Amino acid sequence: MKTKLTFLASFLFPFVALAQEKGLDEKVNDAFMPFASWWEGFVLTSIPVGEYNIPIVLILLICGATFFTIYFKFPSISQFPLAINTVRGKYDELDHHGVEKTDLNVADGDLTGTIKDESQEGEVSHFQALATAVSGTVGLGNIAGVAVAIALGGPGATFWMVVCGLIGMSTKFVECTLGVKYRDVDESGTVYGGPMYYLSKGLDQMGFKVLGKILGVVFAILCVGASFGGGNAFQSNQAAVQLTTMFDLQGGATGVIIGVVLAILVGIVIIGGIKKIASVTEKIVPFMAGTYVLASLVIIFSNIKYVGAAFTMIFEGAFTPAAGIGGVVGVIIVGFQRAAFSNEAGAGSAAIAHSAVKTKYPASEGVVALLEPFIDTVVICTMTALVIIFFNMDTAAFEYGNAVGSTVMLNDTGAYVGGVDLTSMAYDSVIPGFRYVLTVAIILFAFSTMISWSYYGLQSWKYLFGRGKTADTVYKILFLLFVVIGAAATLDAVIKFSDAMILALVFPNMIGLLFLFPKVKKELKKYVTDIKTSKQAA
Repeated sequence: MKTKLTFLASFLFPFVALAQEKGLDEKVNDAFMPFASWWEGFVLTSIPVGEYNIPIVLILLICGATFFTIYFKFPSISQFPLAINTVRGKYDELDHHGVEKTDLNVADGDLTGTIKDESQEGEVSHFQALATAVSGTVGLGNIAGVAVAIALGGPGATFWMVVCGLIGMSTKFVECTLGVKYRDVDESGTVYGGPMYYLSKGLDQMGFKVLGKILGVVFAILCVGASFGGGNAFQSNQAAVQLTTMFDLQGGATGVIIGVVLAILVGIVIIGGIKKIASVTEKIVPFMAGTYVLASLVIIFSNIKYVGAAFTMIFEGAFTPAAGIGGVVGVIIVGFQRAAFSNEAGAGSAAIAHSAVKTKYPASEGVVALLEPFIDTVVICTMTALVIIFFNMDTAAFEYGNAVGSTVMLNDTGAYVGGVDLTSMAYDSVIPGFRYVLTVAIILFAFSTMISWSYYGLQSWKYLFGRGKTADTVYKILFLLFVVIGAAATLDAVIKFSDAMILALVFPNMIGLLFLFPKVKKELKKYVTDIKTSKQAA
């Protein structure tokens, strides 16, 4: 451990020396922006639908999620109680010991209740897997991303974010069930899983070996990129912005210095692997989410008289948006794009964390996973949106739709601020001094998201380059380098790259899900049948 940390420090500290050069942050950003802009344009390639140009990736995301919602009979509602009971551990006894069968129940070649105890395979509990995955989704997308959505699309964007979250619960259920079903477990008990495995193995079983291999490799490459972007650079960028604003830090190299410090802290955790990551996230996530939700509730109840008007603005803005916001389709695009970036349903990333769970029932982790978009988007994003809407109702701080890129102009000063700045102002206007608490929350959000995404990216890297220690070290060095780059670049450059990288994952992942979803139905039937049998036996 000491050797690795010494190497890490020796690699990163030269950036501190270089940071003495004035304007280094700007140079990093100037070098990064052209590629970020090109990649965003490529991934968000649109096709004309009526008078609008709609990104192909959003069409695939929305249509796929809607299909799964209908096919699985609205699992966001029907399976919600089962999800709560599973994550609470109500069925752990069943998961570890199986049930006695009086008849043969064959599912995918296994005799349920008589299959080998696959629950011994895996590295983390249901709750730890959920905490790790939630830490990868509940992050600065909920704080900065929602502010950007409201600024660009008006209050109506909130409605479409919630819709995306609700149907995204179905997609998350499908992909995380498959993640457990097709995972690899080596002789030491280490788990390797995620879309790259269910794409290659699952489609191979269906007779589409070449297609599965291609999709698996494409996903792995894109996931590595997403781990550098949305799961890393965006997080360190917003943490650096908040620290710089909060403490009025000056100097062209401030972002680089903050990035180096963050990189060292992240490096200390990710050296330990998924068990270490899970042990950290299961403590950080409930604390930071609880603090943020509590503050949001305080503000919502203190503005209870505005709640009715705020929801009216949300519903009316969803279908009759104000001029200059881009019409109904424009608001839908903004809402779905920001929600997709926040909860990552359809991107397949969470399946990597959930595949490490200790269980023999893939569907048990699938139902647990559907809680993520609910927590992330339906609850936390909605709370953030309400606070920002209340703030603007009180202060008329900005005009909806009056944004450039990912920044919004303040009416009183004419200055442009980023998403995290706007959210911080909104919370601080009701709870004076809360910006200090929010700063801590933002850093924790950023930290937990980065360590979770480091695991996602590393699993994809292993799939591409093997499972040796050298490959691990190379990936971790690159990941930590992007912590520094993200902190130094501007929000506009980072958010272009981050959005595009995460949304790009939808292409290979959703194509695979549309082939493999019947397998999920069989796994759900197996799990539910054994639960009923165990109840009858009791």
